Amino acid sequence: MQQDTKSILTTGRRKESRARVRLLLDGQGKVTINGKDITKYFVTVDQVMQVKKPFTVSSTEGKFDVLATVTGGGINGQAGAISLGISRALLGWNPELRPTLRKENLLTRDPRTKERKKYGRKGARRRFQWTKR
Repeated sequence: MQQDTKSILTTGRRKESRARVRLLLDGQGKVTINGKDITKYFVTVDQVMQVKKPFTVSSTEGKFDVLATVTGGGINGQAGAISLGISRALLGWNPELRPTLRKENLLTRDPRTKERKKYGRKGARRRFQWTKR
């Protein structure tokens, strides 16, 4: 986490996604992801709500602007990565928010990733079809 007088820079990860999140301390609640507005980047309401959840939980909606650069993974993984980055940035701004964010499970990095394919198998676990003759 890097912090200066006007912004906090953090990183969030989920699955294969990596998000660099800059929290601008004097903002109006604008969220920009890869140069696009949040509603243009994320199609579903669930993804938008997941990104904004740290602000809702900590009751800091409309106080900060967010500039996020996200790469890799799918759209849901990217939403999770940005959410984690925002939560870490809020923690850097005010460490007293830790119990509130922890209670909503926003500070835990979700370790679930895709399982690798094994040899002798069709995928990670599926076996090849057996034929008697």
